[in-house]
Amino acid sequence: MKLNISMFRKLLLLLVMVCSITLSQAQERVVTGTITDANDGMGIPGVSVVVKGTTLGTSTNIDGQFTISADANSTIVLSYIGYITQELLVGDQTQLNIVLSPDTENLSEVVIIGYGQVKKEDATGAVAAISSDDFNKGSSASPQDLIVGKIAGVQLTSNGGAPGSGATIRIRGGSSLIANNDPLIIVDGVPLASGGVSGMRNPLNLINPQDIETFTVLKDASSTAIYGSRAANGVILITTKKGKAGAPLRFTYDMKTSLNTIDKNHDIFSADEFRNLVTTQFGETSTEASALGKSSTDWQDEIYKTSISHDHLLSASGSIKNLPFRVSVGYNKSEGLLKSDQLERYTGALNLNPTFLNGNLKVNANLKGIYLKNKFANGGAIGSANSFDPTQPVYNKSGLFGGYFTFLNASNEPETLATKNPVSFLALDQNESNVKRAIGDISFDYTLPFLSDMRVNVKMAMDYSKTRGNIYVPEYAPFSYDSQNGGGNQGHYNQKRYSQLFEAYVNYNKTFNDKHRFNVMAGYSWQKFYNEDTSSYNNIRNSKTPSPVEDKNEYFLVSLFSRLNYSYLDRYVFTASIRDDGSSRFKKGNKHGYFPAAAFAWKMNEEAFLKDINSISQLKLRLGYGVTGQQDIGSNYFPYLPTYELSDNKAMYQFGNTFYRTLRPSAYDEKIKWEETTTYNIALDYGFFNNRINGSIDVYQKDTKDLINFVPIPLGTNNSDKLITNVGSLTNKGLEFNINVLPIANEDLTWEVGFNLTYNKNEITKLTLNNDKNYQGIPTGGISGGVGQNIQIHSVGHSINSFYVYEQVYNAAGKPIEGVYVDRNKDGIVNEKDKYRYKNASADVFMGFNTKVNYKQWDFSLSARANLNNYVYDNIASNSVYGQIYSNGVLNNKSKRIQDAGFNTVQYFSDFYIHNASFLKLDNVTLGYTFNKLVKNKLDVRLYTTVQNVFTITNYKGIDPEVNGGIDNNAYIRPRTFILGLNVNF
Repeated sequence: MKLNISMFRKLLLLLVMVCSITLSQAQERVVTGTITDANDGMGIPGVSVVVKGTTLGTSTNIDGQFTISADANSTIVLSYIGYITQELLVGDQTQLNIVLSPDTENLSEVVIIGYGQVKKEDATGAVAAISSDDFNKGSSASPQDLIVGKIAGVQLTSNGGAPGSGATIRIRGGSSLIANNDPLIIVDGVPLASGGVSGMRNPLNLINPQDIETFTVLKDASSTAIYGSRAANGVILITTKKGKAGAPLRFTYDMKTSLNTIDKNHDIFSADEFRNLVTTQFGETSTEASALGKSSTDWQDEIYKTSISHDHLLSASGSIKNLPFRVSVGYNKSEGLLKSDQLERYTGALNLNPTFLNGNLKVNANLKGIYLKNKFANGGAIGSANSFDPTQPVYNKSGLFGGYFTFLNASNEPETLATKNPVSFLALDQNESNVKRAIGDISFDYTLPFLSDMRVNVKMAMDYSKTRGNIYVPEYAPFSYDSQNGGGNQGHYNQKRYSQLFEAYVNYNKTFNDKHRFNVMAGYSWQKFYNEDTSSYNNIRNSKTPSPVEDKNEYFLVSLFSRLNYSYLDRYVFTASIRDDGSSRFKKGNKHGYFPAAAFAWKMNEEAFLKDINSISQLKLRLGYGVTGQQDIGSNYFPYLPTYELSDNKAMYQFGNTFYRTLRPSAYDEKIKWEETTTYNIALDYGFFNNRINGSIDVYQKDTKDLINFVPIPLGTNNSDKLITNVGSLTNKGLEFNINVLPIANEDLTWEVGFNLTYNKNEITKLTLNNDKNYQGIPTGGISGGVGQNIQIHSVGHSINSFYVYEQVYNAAGKPIEGVYVDRNKDGIVNEKDKYRYKNASADVFMGFNTKVNYKQWDFSLSARANLNNYVYDNIASNSVYGQIYSNGVLNNKSKRIQDAGFNTVQYFSDFYIHNASFLKLDNVTLGYTFNKLVKNKLDVRLYTTVQNVFTITNYKGIDPEVNGGIDNNAYIRPRTFILGLNVNF
């Protein structure tokens, strides 16, 4: 080894001598130097040292030293992440000692907050920002997929695998029981109305994911209270990409082609396995065995397919005569795994950001639009495919009922209680919608020329959508056939929704004596929400079109708000805010809610006892308190008003021989008001080694009172036995931790790693007006197989959506004994009083992991998630019992998990069916390569490939352990997607 090193040194010396002779002939010289940090004077390793305009370069060693060859006219460029880039003319120098200063502008990155922005280092609340550089790569159909697993305290659960599906978003757990638990979403400063748009699976599909610049999540009340009555569940601020002043014209084309595949099917019996099951269970000469068919049909194969999707976006940005702009048009066509499922989306966006009056007047105008065409597959095909007899054919020979094989009764009509042909659901149910939606806003930000520290901002905006949907099912469809009353279905629905917004605020920003920095903001907001629904349905035989059912509603929100930010010595930062919201949804006296907040941040690293510790880049303590509200009760915009409704079909009045539905007063509470959530937050933000290691730790508690909830009332003159009112309280407690590390950073190679962990526990602390120890709680969580059956309950002292079940008894072999449960109250009888609350659907802990590597022109990234102690009720298995394989003269397939319990009759409320569904998911892996400076240095091309939903590790036997709501019942399979992408910048 010594000889090899010696020889290497000699060869290196020879090479240097040859180079020196050559360089001297070209007037070049060897330049050496040392690069040090401006703060601590220590050498900086990994600094890129490049001769400008060439590919000649090197990087500093562990002591910050470098050697490079350059002539006298060369310029050396010195760059390193987190430091200001420097350029030096070589001249006659051969020894350079260079000091690099931290790039304080980058370190003080700006984050968006309500009605403004703040330097990240001055933020007092729990605010997390994710930019486009850090999004999950390759995601194209749904904007929320860009940030899955990226932010501590934010959990996104997919609503299914249909194209363009949305997700259930929870920030620090849910704060409500029956009211909306979704966060407030604000796009370019425009708060979106809650609730979905008819005919649109995901309201966020309004925005093309490629148009999004940042997601900012406001998590604690000290940051969200500025939005008052709608912020109890957190706030998500979405900003879209814009042009930059003075920037050259730039064109970008993004293209993705996706192959959507099925990773795992439901574990049902194949045709041969089902024949064996039936003959083994009932005997070869049994009635059940004689019902077996002669075909072998894989019903899942008949309804599913490998599908192809593609996405295109063309954008142009830059500045024309001091008019910064960005415009984009996009097209996406996504086919679902179900054969008749399809989404087609056209998007457009325009952003204009001119300035006038010597820069004192800034105008921001944004317009986003979407035209969406949906073909919805009938989801009934999924459950039908899981239970339809696999020994029967797809088609019949008679041509009746659309030509699809159908189980018939004695009258040769479809057997009412039999499972219907899965393929017929997809072929004979036409369900389509067209959605048009646009959101536009314009804001004027004016700096007063006679008072340069004061700005006035005025914004006007509108969010408008219009939907038209049509449904047609022919009369002969086996799943809709009715010989007496006429089967089939035809109908249409229309919806028009819009919200109008006017906001104005003034902002005063002033520093006194270089010690006291004030930022004061006060404003006014007015927003109107309007919803109009019209629908008409009738069966095919009824030629008379029924009168359309119309529903029109509107409500208003009028608000005053103010915030004060005060910083002393740029070390102690105080924030206080208050919002007064007035809503037309409540009666006079309860219309207004007041939502205060306060926060404090202490930059400890600026103190004398820490300032000289150069390894500490940031150490900030944050304390926060705030009150937020919830006024989203659902479709009833005026719950305090007395109204009348038609009685249901079970409560009709007889005149002679005819029964009539009557008008009955609806139950109402004229004193109903906001829910209120009070949040306490204590946190520590940290950064070490020039922030190459950074993150935060947050501990919080959210206490919600005046829960909007159902309470039971006597069924009498009212048309309901439930009343919506304010009753109850609940608490969420949790901890969030996140860390980001930059292990390697040099000219050729950078490696970034991120990890976050969240612990959240909720508990209902009150549910009744008076403390009633005998009150069991509010049943919830409907299941299939039992009419009106619920498997979950909201109860005091327990988590939301706790499972409410019997404790199963097992035999010596560990098998459950059918129908035998623990007598928990020891009264000698097993009945409803022996049910107990066992686990819940929410994970105690969820985590996210991501990493990104850039090596020269290669890039690689991946993201993963894990949930711990999320429990699932396996409704597919609970419907799989031997006694129901043959019923109503028809054979029914079952899940193979029927063998786990071996029950002959259904035991829906056994805790045997509740399983720990903890999991680890690798969501996204991307590998790309960039071709730089093609076509006269004007063209950059990136090619990449992505795999989404790569694998899942879990002990849960169902098809997917991630189940929204915790009840697993024939969900739409999420595809594994392979993406090939192209990005062109010119």
